[in-house]
Amino acid sequence: MLRMPGGGSAGGRVSPSAGAAGHAALFYADLDEYVAGTLAFLRAGLTAGARVAVAVPPPRLECVRDALGPAGRDVRFIDMAEAGRNPGRIIPSVLCAVADAGPAGPVRIVAESTWTGRSTAEYPACVQHEALVDRALSGRSVSVLCPYDATRLPHAALADAWLTHPTVMNGRHPRRNDRYAPGVALLAMNLELAVPQTAVTVAFDGDTFHGLRRIVVERARSGGTPPDRLNDVAVAVSELATNAVVHGGGAGLLRSWTDDRHFICEVVSTGRIADVLAGRRPVPPTEVSGRGILLVNMVADLVRMHVGDGGTTVRFYILLSALR
Repeated sequence: MLRMPGGGSAGGRVSPSAGAAGHAALFYADLDEYVAGTLAFLRAGLTAGARVAVAVPPPRLECVRDALGPAGRDVRFIDMAEAGRNPGRIIPSVLCAVADAGPAGPVRIVAESTWTGRSTAEYPACVQHEALVDRALSGRSVSVLCPYDATRLPHAALADAWLTHPTVMNGRHPRRNDRYAPGVALLAMNLELAVPQTAVTVAFDGDTFHGLRRIVVERARSGGTPPDRLNDVAVAVSELATNAVVHGGGAGLLRSWTDDRHFICEVVSTGRIADVLAGRRPVPPTEVSGRGILLVNMVADLVRMHVGDGGTTVRFYILLSALR
């Protein structure tokens, strides 16, 4: 069951008219309300000639597909439990990927990022994702509908949905959300990341960081990481260590450990990442840099970040098993 972490709050509200063409939370009480709300949104897009996609976890993905019937042939269906397992990659690999998959024009996406199967560790990244959707899609003709289970999700998760969506819907009736304050949500989820006593710490600098890859891959292997995921560990460590050396003061700390489900690794540096969309913004092929955290988001099952006065911690998680 999804549990809520603690966190402070600060920041300001922004105009609900800013950002994407539409970003709404759909609060539903049962499957009938879920299907009715999503279908009304999707059919309106199909009628208007929009590019349409549904990115939700199974079995709700199949429910929407079945309800659409023949109209579903013009809809892209995405398993969000896989594509959005790491909430940090939903913007670049789901929302922007759908928006950029064809000619300019209106786009409608049902995108469910927060569900009752999410873990405590995943939840802050879900809130951060939703708080950044409008900023990431600013200037695009993209409308996003985000379903929330009003009967099973914790009250705090529903309250966070009010902070991160400029429009809310109960049933089929949208209304402007005067509580929309994504900056408050972002700051509240910028949580310090606890480190267990079992973590192994290695200090590195520009002369020694090249050896981290081998050390951490061997630690991941001995910790039970599947062989086909060891390259993901290597890529993530290389990118984060390089970022720390090049942009984070020239040195850093690397910590790694395992819990009952993951191999976990983090890199700490004195640099402060000021761009809240770092790692979530697609990078054009012509750009020669700026892909570090984006690559980590793409290969990891979860990425968490904490930015404080002393610097930045970026932590990634790799599942020890393909089963969730």
